[in-house]
Amino acid sequence: MSESAELEVSLSTGALRWRCRRGMLELDLMLRSFVDKDVINLSTQEREVFDRLLDYPDQVLLELFLKQTVSSDKEISQLVERIRQSTHS
Repeated sequence: MSESAELEVSLSTGALRWRCRRGMLELDLMLRSFVDKDVINLSTQEREVFDRLLDYPDQVLLELFLKQTVSSDKEISQLVERIRQSTHS
């Protein structure tokens, strides 16, 4: 990877880490862990889905991650499951 590409990924990851700051510690830990370990492996489309997911209110995110509710958006549901698995491994 070139230096400019590495810098872009680093800046992008930093911005995502900032967006992952939530009002609930549980969400902070889960989302930041995913960004640190797995976000680099997301495709462009999956990053867009992750960006949409981060727009959800904290309570909805928590309910999704705790499997108390399921999103009607298939892409969101798949990403939520991927994040759940990432934090349990």
